[in-house]
Amino acid sequence: MLSYQTGAPGAPLVEVESDTPVPSGTEVLVKTLACGVCHSDIHLHDGGFELGGGKRLEVGREGHVLGHEIYGEVVAVGPDAEGVKVGDRRVVYPWIGCGECAVCQRGDEQLCTPGRALGIIVNGGFASHVMIPHAKYLFDKGDVADSLAATYACSGLTAYGAIKKLGELAEGDEVVIIGAGGVGMMAIQIARALGMDPIVVDIDPAKLGAAQQLGVSRTYDSSQMDTAKAIRKATGGAYAALDFVGAEASVNYGLTTLRKGGMLVVVGLYGGALTMPIPFLPMNARIIQGSYVGSPEDMAALMAMVREGKIAPIEIHERPLAEASDALADLKAGKVKGRQVLITA
Repeated sequence: MLSYQTGAPGAPLVEVESDTPVPSGTEVLVKTLACGVCHSDIHLHDGGFELGGGKRLEVGREGHVLGHEIYGEVVAVGPDAEGVKVGDRRVVYPWIGCGECAVCQRGDEQLCTPGRALGIIVNGGFASHVMIPHAKYLFDKGDVADSLAATYACSGLTAYGAIKKLGELAEGDEVVIIGAGGVGMMAIQIARALGMDPIVVDIDPAKLGAAQQLGVSRTYDSSQMDTAKAIRKATGGAYAALDFVGAEASVNYGLTTLRKGGMLVVVGLYGGALTMPIPFLPMNARIIQGSYVGSPEDMAALMAMVREGKIAPIEIHERPLAEASDALADLKAGKVKGRQVLITA
């Protein structure tokens, strides 16, 4: 099999030829047909996450295969594998837990630590083949394009998981989406499919234009802090802000848009630190919550929406798997609108 593995932090990926693994037990071997490129891949490729104040969380390691947005074809199954056969084409749920701890038993495998997440903990989809521990992590995509289907495993699931945390909205509950990149655009699509009319903010006029093309009627330039106050004035304060950037500036922007009792859901991993007066937490009764991808149950619900045609497609840019390093560099440089997907077939 062919894979593209990490070397030194930030260095080009290394092309490696190795033996193709043989599945055992319930395992399923999938030939990668498409694999999305995510901002999380950038952090893992660079070797760390910026924590603010000069601090950094080191996560890099050599010889790792990135890629967690995987769509592929089943080419071999273990003797105990059920519910799937050779030739089936499926989206892979990558946020796999140990399956035994209390978190996994509750159904939140994505929160298992350290877990077995593909492309994060174990080798992922920047390769010709990926081993999946069980067929329950494979989902039918319906009629959508292969490259688009791959993106639902992370950008789609991450957006869905964050929106689900909002609960049932009442009349007048306004939702702000911060960041109209790949995940933010998916959030816009899912929110609209669920009957929401989100307010969208970004620093890039082109991305705001793309959001308007999806039917968003209210967009703001978040590089100007006074627009956060304008949102609060126009809405009486937002019920929730979903931050798909996760930077100091975006978090502070989101907090400024909220009404008393509002909710900030931080999804992005850009980096930095949050500092705020502690009395403001009880005085404003606001909720600050993190959101990390979604559960297998969330994935099943999302893919049902996809198969039913309820979610309009986002912009996809296909590239050969051999261009994985270039795709990471372009995403890091902010040159990508929509989502890049590496194609192996």
